Amino acid sequence: MVSSISLGEESLQTNFGSKNLSPSPEHPFGTDWMGRDMFIRTLKGLGLSILIGAFASTISTVLAVILGLLSSAGKAADSFVSWIVDLFLSIPHLLLIILISIGLGGGAYGVVIGVALTHWTSLTRVVRAEIKQLKTQEYIHISRNLGKSKWWIATKHILPHLIPQILLGTILMFPHAILHEASVTFLGFGLSPHEPAIGIILSESMKYLSAGYWWLAFFWFISPDRGSGI
Repeated sequence: MVSSISLGEESLQTNFGSKNLSPSPEHPFGTDWMGRDMFIRTLKGLGLSILIGAFASTISTVLAVILGLLSSAGKAADSFVSWIVDLFLSIPHLLLIILISIGLGGGAYGVVIGVALTHWTSLTRVVRAEIKQLKTQEYIHISRNLGKSKWWIATKHILPHLIPQILLGTILMFPHAILHEASVTFLGFGLSPHEPAIGIILSESMKYLSAGYWWLAFFWFISPDRGSGI
């Protein structure tokens, strides 16, 4: 394990003696203009994007559940949730992520928060619609007549029925979070340039594709992570 980690770190070090090498058994994805192994960079970039996507989708799911449950508290709360969902949907995702990321100083923290605060809207609508349907059920009315509080009904009756929608919504949100993170980083508003992120790899490779160094971007486009984002 230690030797494999050290090998990976060595492959990411600058080595101008082996720059822009085409794919070979020693370097399956070739090397970039600084002699770094593109296979190692791609793996680390995918790992970083998956980690950011997981954090962002989890935070978005928590926000969606909280706002969905809040909408069941009454007409005023439901109107507020509906208004804030429409407000966030009125602004393009990418633009809002960039604004939030810049406002928080960029980096992984800014990207995670930016993606998390823009991907909860669709799941919130699903949760809100499901809650409206559940509130018409007979056992909900019986609980109200027995004097149960709104919070008790929300946590004991409504929340357990929302678990399938929450799990599915999180799974569907995950690849979109990765794709938007890569897009923002590609445009230069996300992760710092020294990070081996997918967006940074593609952004840097654009300068060299016209010179025939196709492997700098080709292997990412055919990777499973890229396919899941589509």
